[in-house]
Amino acid sequence: MTAPALPEDLERLLRRMRLPYLRKAAPDVLATARAQRWDPAEVLRVLLTEEVTGRDSATRRTRRKTANFPTGKTFSSWRPEDSSVSEATQNALATLEWIGRHENLAVAGPSGTGKSHFVEALAHAAIENDMRVSWFTLESLTVAVGKAKVDGTVARTISRICGCDLIVVDDIGMLPAGADAAEAFYRIVDAAYERRSIAVTSNIHPSG
Repeated sequence: MTAPALPEDLERLLRRMRLPYLRKAAPDVLATARAQRWDPAEVLRVLLTEEVTGRDSATRRTRRKTANFPTGKTFSSWRPEDSSVSEATQNALATLEWIGRHENLAVAGPSGTGKSHFVEALAHAAIENDMRVSWFTLESLTVAVGKAKVDGTVARTISRICGCDLIVVDDIGMLPAGADAAEAFYRIVDAAYERRSIAVTSNIHPSG
């Protein structure tokens, strides 16, 4: 049974106040409230919760799109038992507490061992916990900083990137890195130091 539509004047008010999720939920919520004789405060709570939940979901969708993830891999397809990283370490990293402490993460190993998958899963989890993420390869980071140098917007570009809680630089070592790549990476590391977390994946052992 379809709930009755909202009165036109109330519909206009909700549109003007930009409450799309509340407006969508209102007919069913109001019909239920009438049938079950809800307290008015409960009606208001449920409607506002619908709006907040909808806005939070929309924000996360936007942040996932802005982050520019390569594949969309999350922990739902991750097999912790197949990784050479201990499950205790995986679990500790999955709490994301290290991001809150502005610590950095380096995951090194041969190609095909799940480095990018694991870090992308962490990055998706960060967004689900209302954090902002930027994802780059070393090549795409070099291009972004190089373009900013041409435009004279380096400071603004670095500030925008470091406005995120987590900055990922993926696949370091897959291609030769020249002076421009080294400069781009240094600029991010320097600007983010003790302010933001950086996660890198590399097929080069840290000792190298």
